[in-house]
Amino acid sequence: MLKFRSRLLFALISLIVTVLLALGLFIGQLFESYYNNSFYEQIEKDAKMAAYTIAEEGIESANINEKANSIGEILNTDVTILDQRGREKYQSNPNNNILTNGDLQYLLKQNKENDNGFHITNEDENLYSYGMSIIKEDSLLGYIILTTSQASLDKISTQIWGLVISSLGVGLVIIMLLAIKITTQYTKPLESATKVAMELAKGNYKARTYEGELDETGMLSQSINVLARTLQDMKKSHEMQQDRLETLIENMGSGLLLIDSKGYIHLVNKAFTEIFQVNSNDFLYKYYYEAFSYKEVTSLVEEIFMTEEKVRKQLRLPISIERKHFEVYGGPIIGNNDEWKGIVVVFHDITELKMLEQMRKDFVANVSHELRTPITSIKGFSETLLEGAMKDENTLQYFLSIILKESERMQSLIQDLLDLSKIEQHGFTLNIDQVDIKVLIEEIMVILAGKADEKNIKVTMNAEATENLFVAGDADRLKQVFINLISNSIVYTGPEGKVDIMIAENTEEVSVKIIDTGIGIKEKEISRIFERFYRVDRDRSRNSGGTGLGLAIVKHIIEAHHGLIFVESKVGEGTVFTVVLKKQYV
Repeated sequence: MLKFRSRLLFALISLIVTVLLALGLFIGQLFESYYNNSFYEQIEKDAKMAAYTIAEEGIESANINEKANSIGEILNTDVTILDQRGREKYQSNPNNNILTNGDLQYLLKQNKENDNGFHITNEDENLYSYGMSIIKEDSLLGYIILTTSQASLDKISTQIWGLVISSLGVGLVIIMLLAIKITTQYTKPLESATKVAMELAKGNYKARTYEGELDETGMLSQSINVLARTLQDMKKSHEMQQDRLETLIENMGSGLLLIDSKGYIHLVNKAFTEIFQVNSNDFLYKYYYEAFSYKEVTSLVEEIFMTEEKVRKQLRLPISIERKHFEVYGGPIIGNNDEWKGIVVVFHDITELKMLEQMRKDFVANVSHELRTPITSIKGFSETLLEGAMKDENTLQYFLSIILKESERMQSLIQDLLDLSKIEQHGFTLNIDQVDIKVLIEEIMVILAGKADEKNIKVTMNAEATENLFVAGDADRLKQVFINLISNSIVYTGPEGKVDIMIAENTEEVSVKIIDTGIGIKEKEISRIFERFYRVDRDRSRNSGGTGLGLAIVKHIIEAHHGLIFVESKVGEGTVFTVVLKKQYV
């Protein structure tokens, strides 16, 4: 397709050429007619003058030939003189036989007794003749005919047309140059604006057009640039909002689904695929009842479709080998003019909340259970003493020792609860110093030596380095950790068993392994041993005076030191506790 500038220029040039051609033809014809009329009028005047001169002289005069020659030389024409009967009296150029005898007699007959002139053109000879009657004192003496060539007239006509054509040609060139300049000046901004408009239509909002003078085209260019900047700002704002929305959807902790009004799934966020361990391609652009294998979810979606109201339910769904709890929220998406657009479904994973709730219940039950036993004992023995048993000195001493033991147990439980609560608080601080872990373990071995000797358990320590092994930590808290771990190993190890303590180091960390040959821990229980009041062997733990909070306290203290604790165990073979501490406190 031709450009607008080319089409406009072609139309403009066509119009100009048409006008110039019409004007040239008119001017050429006008000038040619003017010169022809002037030529004929001049011959007529010359003929009248010559007729008057010959009439004064008389055609019968002896000087007629000389006079006719003079007239011919002056007028630069051929002169023919005829008498009143049409007989030739003088002929300056006999070769110019412009009139045949019959034509001459006809013209004479037509002009007899008439002083009007007559003319005739010889196309073959390119001659023009004009004749007049020679009249003197109202008496016809004869006729005079002036004959001249039309070559000068043709030459002038040629010159006229040449001048007209050359003038029009120069004018056409000048007008074309001006037209090209004008069309370029006015169409270039339009073409630029058109290109920018097309780029804007394609979505390229960075396109701009040149802003020239503040005329109509300049205002158009300026308006398009304003539109482009506005669209670009709107696009940036839209992209920013879209990015924010996508970031929010993809990084929200809850799974999200977007279902259109026809039941097709159009959006699945990252959290949903991670929670349900699925691929988004298995859900996108499929019917919800085909994509979901959970009847509870499809029923929820169908309920929203039917009622067009928000629905909130708690569901327990099997995922892989475990069951998870979800709080599912579904709601209709209603657009402008109450237009139904689809459904949004959000899955909140509340499994941990359920577990925490259960742990809280278990904690309350365990605390109640742990406190009920010593309180019941204290109450029972106190009532027995008050009823009269206190009179028996042996019974009194026995009952008071039991009351003291149960009181100490209850005091230990309360102290552990207070320690655990204190450690879990955000304001809990450690007195960090350089602690020689080797010396610390040796001190603990001395403290627990009597307990080990009662069961004839051998406790040994092996360290890779003979020099001091320093870690960054709180000495009192670390002593609490290792007393608890080594004491547990002694408690859960049978007589004649052994407990080995292995200390190793690298450039950044020191690891302590406590290896026993005890009863071990079942694999399913390993993940729960750091829970409050959880006991591997409840009878042995309670008989040993344990509160069930020791390992929970150990875990929190190690985490406060930014360290790690691991457990490896096999039933009947023993257990390995590994504690990793940093040499420099973070």
